[in-house]
Amino acid sequence: MLQERRRILRMARSGSNRLGSARSREYDASDDDVIWKNYSVRTDLALEAQTLVSQRTGQEVPGVMSETDETRYATITRVRVMTPEGERILGKARGNYTTIDSKYLRSRSKEIDEELAQIFAREFLRLAPLAENATVLVAGLGNWQATPDALGPRTIEYLTVTRHLHSFVPQELRGGMRAVCAISPGVLGLTGIETGEIIRGVVGNVRPDLVVVVDALASMSTQRLGSTIQMGDTGISPGSGVGNRRMGINRESLGVPVIAIGVPTVVAAETIAMDAMDFMERQRGGAGVPPQETQQATARRSYLKQMLSPYFGSLVVTPKEVDDLVEDLAEILAAGLNAALHPSIDWDKILTYLS
Repeated sequence: MLQERRRILRMARSGSNRLGSARSREYDASDDDVIWKNYSVRTDLALEAQTLVSQRTGQEVPGVMSETDETRYATITRVRVMTPEGERILGKARGNYTTIDSKYLRSRSKEIDEELAQIFAREFLRLAPLAENATVLVAGLGNWQATPDALGPRTIEYLTVTRHLHSFVPQELRGGMRAVCAISPGVLGLTGIETGEIIRGVVGNVRPDLVVVVDALASMSTQRLGSTIQMGDTGISPGSGVGNRRMGINRESLGVPVIAIGVPTVVAAETIAMDAMDFMERQRGGAGVPPQETQQATARRSYLKQMLSPYFGSLVVTPKEVDDLVEDLAEILAAGLNAALHPSIDWDKILTYLS
């Protein structure tokens, strides 16, 4: 454990010239500098990466700060990656990541959904304060033919788009209702075109002040499936959570600020198997040093990874009720976006539009 701490600190303090800035290159999933990837897990969540490294090393991640707020129905955690060291350790670009955790995301209660959507809208505007006359492009990423990957396109279906009508609204009534347009660009396998290329082409014509991308994510915990929303101001690399990294969609590639929003809908099968083995070992060993930090646990994970590869190493799983889950999540995300982008619309109308 002490050796692991020293290794992380040594890597954090060296090699800054090799990394440069997140603005200079995309992260490669095979980068040895990305510390948490050495633990054989897959996640798109900055909070999970931070928590994992902290647990395994017993100390805070250098160059990363976080704060947590509690509400009646949700826990809000804001993670800020501030330095190249933090970037290298977590594999996350410098910027702000907000996570909203709530088991009530699956509740289907109108009252709770409204409060969660209001929390979402408030946190969204903390990341992206908008002028009243701002134009916003919302892109629903993912494959609408595969339900676990259809969160983005489904959200677009419930979004209130106004750009085509905005010029017809009297000037005195435009306050609080922004020009919003939306696109579901599909995936490379359906279109033969990189998602980032499609969005870049639309941005070149629409010239929005902000781009918002909505996508399904991968988590390292089954408990977070459908119960966690992450938003960040650093953009996104579609497919990175399942090892299928594509062209980055961020400020550097588009020329405008990008807010990425996502909810975990899949988890890697190897992660579930490894967690189960660790749990059984803990039950046998009782209290003391966590078994995942022992030499035997490291070897066990290596054996399991070899056994799953090449046939099941890339297998990801999703809940059996994913159809209803994605539909409910899409409504909540759309309600939160509508509230943030169109503050003049009252909540009764927002919920009516989604029904």
